[in-house]
Amino acid sequence: MCAESRDFDRQLKQQAATDRAWREASDGYMRMEKIAYRSSAGDLEVPAFVFRPFEDAPASSRAALVWVHEDVRGHLYEHYIPYIREAIARGYVVIAPEYRGSIGYGEKYFDAIDYGGAEVDDVVSAVDVLRRRYPEVDCHRVGIIGWSHGGMITMLSVFRNPGTFRAAAAIVPVTNLIDRVERKGVEKQLSVIDPAHRVFGDGPEARPDIYKDRSPLFQVDKLHIPLLVHVAKNDQDVEFEEDRPLVEALRTLKPQLAVTKVYDHPVGGHTFDRRVNRLTWEPENNPEQVDSWSRIWRFLDRTLAAATLSAAAR
Repeated sequence: MCAESRDFDRQLKQQAATDRAWREASDGYMRMEKIAYRSSAGDLEVPAFVFRPFEDAPASSRAALVWVHEDVRGHLYEHYIPYIREAIARGYVVIAPEYRGSIGYGEKYFDAIDYGGAEVDDVVSAVDVLRRRYPEVDCHRVGIIGWSHGGMITMLSVFRNPGTFRAAAAIVPVTNLIDRVERKGVEKQLSVIDPAHRVFGDGPEARPDIYKDRSPLFQVDKLHIPLLVHVAKNDQDVEFEEDRPLVEALRTLKPQLAVTKVYDHPVGGHTFDRRVNRLTWEPENNPEQVDSWSRIWRFLDRTLAAATLSAAAR
C-alpha cells in the first residue's frame, strides 16, 4: 500500500474540509448533523452524516434512505451534494454512514477494514439509529442506495437482512469478488481490500467460500425486496464483464423484483451519474445521467411512497 494512502494527518484535514463543504452546501437546503453510533459488529463507533428537511413532521411520516458511499477507501464525497439535496427536497431523511475502513477518521478506523463483512453491519446499524433518534422516520419505509463498492454493500445488506429495508438501488456495483480479484490482480486487490490478509488469504483458491459469501452475484436468490441496478458498458472500474452476470441473474431469477438498466456508453463510464460542477455543485446533466436519476427517483418514490414536498416548495 502506497505511503500516501496511510497519510492520516492529510486525511483528517481533508475530512475536516469535507465536513465544512457539507455544512455550507446544506445551508438553506436541509438540516445537517454529524453523529456517531455503535455498530452491531464489535466495539466500534461509526461516524455518519444525517440530513433532514427543515420542516418538522409527525412521527413515522417520512421515508428514509441509507446512503452508502463509493470506494473501499472513501468517504461521503462532495459530488453527492446535489443528489442529497434532491432527496431532502423529495421528503426523505438521509443517513450516510462512514463505514469502517473509510478515510478521514484515523489509523485505527482505517485498519478496521472488513471488506464485505463487518462494514455491512456498520451500514445496516444505521437503521437502528433512525429508529431511536429520529421519530419522524417510518422505519417500515427505509431504502438503501450505494455506488460501486457501496453498491456491493447495498446488495449484501438487503440479502443478509431481508426484513430491514423496503427497497434498494445499486449503481455500477461490485458484484463478483472472485472475478474482480483475478481480473485486476490478486496481490494488488488484496493490498486494498485486505492488507493484513486476515480474511481473504492468498486468493480465491485458498478461501472460495469467503469470496462467494461476500459477492452479491452468488446471493441473488436471497432477494426479497425491489432492487434497481444500473450498469455501464464502458465502466473502467467495475467492468461490464463483471456486472453482466448479475444483470442476467436478476432478470432470470427475480424479474418481479429487479429493475435493471444497462447504459451503452455514458459520459464518464463508472462515474457517469455523479459528474458535477465543483464550483456550483450542479450536475453536468448528460443524457444518461439525467435518465439514470429520473429512474432512481421514480423507483424510490414508488417503492417507499415518500412524503414529498409540494412542487411549489421545491
